[in-house]
Amino acid sequence: MSANRSLEGQVAVVTGAARGVGELLARKLSARGARVALVGLEPEALKEVSERLHTDSDHWHADVTDHEAMARVAQEVKQRFGKVDLVVANAGVAAGGPFADSDPEAWRRVIEVNLIGGAVTARAFLPVLTESRGYFLQIASLAAITPAPMMSAYCASKSGVEAFAHCLRAEVGYKGVKVGVGYLSWTDTDMVRGADQDEVMRELRARLPWPSNRTYPLGPAVDRIVAGIERRSPHVYAQWWLRGMQGVRGYLPGIIATVGQREMKRFEPRLTSVSRGLVGAGGAADEKERTLGTERH
Repeated sequence: MSANRSLEGQVAVVTGAARGVGELLARKLSARGARVALVGLEPEALKEVSERLHTDSDHWHADVTDHEAMARVAQEVKQRFGKVDLVVANAGVAAGGPFADSDPEAWRRVIEVNLIGGAVTARAFLPVLTESRGYFLQIASLAAITPAPMMSAYCASKSGVEAFAHCLRAEVGYKGVKVGVGYLSWTDTDMVRGADQDEVMRELRARLPWPSNRTYPLGPAVDRIVAGIERRSPHVYAQWWLRGMQGVRGYLPGIIATVGQREMKRFEPRLTSVSRGLVGAGGAADEKERTLGTERH
């Protein structure tokens, strides 16, 4: 296990920092003395978060899937703070429902934001992280460890970023750059609350086996992420039991396939009512940004 490093004076970049995990993570990193650069799609919300932080901070409006924008942000953060020590690729969106009836644009956008966005963030900030021998933390999910029906885009994206981060760790470790993967189960955020607004999705989740069927408080989850960042851990678990899932993940696809078929058959008459777009306030912000972008062009 790596020794804890003081975050005092470190420069941390957090994407998706307007709310939820990103916002609270920025606050807790700041409380430990880190200077923080906030990146996201909602400049007014980011400005409010920045103004409440304990240390020097700033915010950047950028779409994490836009390589040119993120490369510019990386340069500007370096100019603003002099260096970058930590980058947390946290930005993410979600959509649920049966794949066959899913909205192709929403499905694709989940992959773009969660997987492509994580890779674009890493590509943009690797030069400055190499200079500082820093740490890149990719936020993944329980969805990277186990498949789940009605969550094909989200599971595919989170499995993808997990694999990407593992590959990147092997590539850049000799340069002194550490790479970690953060795993969260259902945590009390706008995204999860947005998904729970759909009756079918809420009932399906309630039927998952314990402890994966409950929503966990945000504060303790983010505390565990901060502790992982202080250790620059290769694996960071926001809920204690997720570590144990690694040992049984090979058995999970078969189990989920068997149980999932039964559940899908049970819910089939109600599946047409499931929402097809991105969920939660973050999903709404992403859709608004894309609409504005289309109007500009």
